[in-house]
Amino acid sequence: MATIDTKIPARLDRLPWSRFHWRVIVGLGTVWLLDGLEVTMVGSVAARLVEPGSGVSLTDGEVGLAAALYILGACVGALVFGQLTDRFGRKKLFILTLALYLVATVATAFAWAPWFFYLTRFLTGAGIGGEYAAIHSAIDELIPARVRGRVDLLISGSYWLGSAVGAAAAILLLDESIFPADLGWRLAFGIGAVLAVVILLVRRHVPESPRWLFIHGREDEAEQVMADIEREVEERGGVRLDEPDKSIRIHQRRTIPLREIIATAVRKYPKRTILGLALFVGQAFLYNGITFNLGTLLGKFYGVSSSGAPLFLVVFALGNFLGPVILGRLFDTVGRIPMIAAAYLGAAALTLPMVWMFTGGTLGPWTFLCWLLGVFFLASAGASAAYLTVSEIFPMETRALAIAFFYAVGTAAGGVIGPVLFGSLVETGNAGKVAIGFLVSAGVMAVGGITEIFLGVRTEQANLEDIAKPLTAQ
Repeated sequence: MATIDTKIPARLDRLPWSRFHWRVIVGLGTVWLLDGLEVTMVGSVAARLVEPGSGVSLTDGEVGLAAALYILGACVGALVFGQLTDRFGRKKLFILTLALYLVATVATAFAWAPWFFYLTRFLTGAGIGGEYAAIHSAIDELIPARVRGRVDLLISGSYWLGSAVGAAAAILLLDESIFPADLGWRLAFGIGAVLAVVILLVRRHVPESPRWLFIHGREDEAEQVMADIEREVEERGGVRLDEPDKSIRIHQRRTIPLREIIATAVRKYPKRTILGLALFVGQAFLYNGITFNLGTLLGKFYGVSSSGAPLFLVVFALGNFLGPVILGRLFDTVGRIPMIAAAYLGAAALTLPMVWMFTGGTLGPWTFLCWLLGVFFLASAGASAAYLTVSEIFPMETRALAIAFFYAVGTAAGGVIGPVLFGSLVETGNAGKVAIGFLVSAGVMAVGGITEIFLGVRTEQANLEDIAKPLTAQ
């Protein structure tokens, strides 16, 4: 393979915001809508699934197990597809993983027994996990450095728009005066399939990452993709782009062994590895534990019916979306370290008085929800920043697998344990035991915030190749 000098990273970072960037957001960033839809869909229909006549009789604990299997599938999918993404390219994999999600979520609608429901949730999660690896790496390599933080947070925050859509649709679909008890929840999963088809149509027009192309010996194709992007920006924006001076020298390689990728994280960037794990475990435990079981928690402790729970989830989701939207700009201006630390530690601190009032019985369903909104307004921005962090702080050749690794390990530690723990605690009907789950969540979030203070990396408005030099750089 050749050694080349290229200006493509600098050319991408100097682009003004354009229609091309919106196409990237719509075609790639909307994967978060699907994940939000899936997670909330289970939370919304959870109370219906445990009722007689649902067609797939589950207990509260089994609903938590199904949630855990979805997360486990996402972990496996992230690791498998993450490695393939770094090897075979971003575009091939973000088409493949979306297709897997589409098939699996449709199959969920036809579940007739717990074991089949578990299987389809695992496969749906595998598709979503693979999406994270392919999508985040592609987005960060195509979005200009000066706005990368706010764009990433906005995209990650769109998870909650999907969540709101899922919960709002469930209000209608769980109404037994309209749909039978064994049909409405099945139709709910069809929403994700329809959205996936629309995204697939847009995604066909998103190009391969030029950064990936020139590293893997396809510099001519990378130049062509880059020239097409620049021509579109100039023609539609009426601007003339200057040629940047900054270049980087790359020794091209077809593949990079997995052992070299692992060695890079463990030996060259051990502190960054610890940081990524702390951020992912914290947000995964809090989010997956509470969100997957929120419907059954509201039903068990506040008497909210299965048809009424989605209304609470819509409000909860919209409140979460405001965090990344309102705070996102500050991650590019104030900086990553202070904002991530404040989000994690602030969410942990707000959890403590909420737990005290919850166990004391002084909270009604809506006041309980208001406290959750305060906690998750900060936590949602912090959780979004966790994905941004691991996508930025490791070399380009390892980016997709790095995202996959931290998502898988962090989520397996926090995201699998969280739903199972909360599901079993909610099933007891004891507020004191549920409080333990909240306190553990606050503790792991606090650890993430403290780790950010000591090990965080200043990446705001910096070129990706300056934050972590590519393994192929000469």
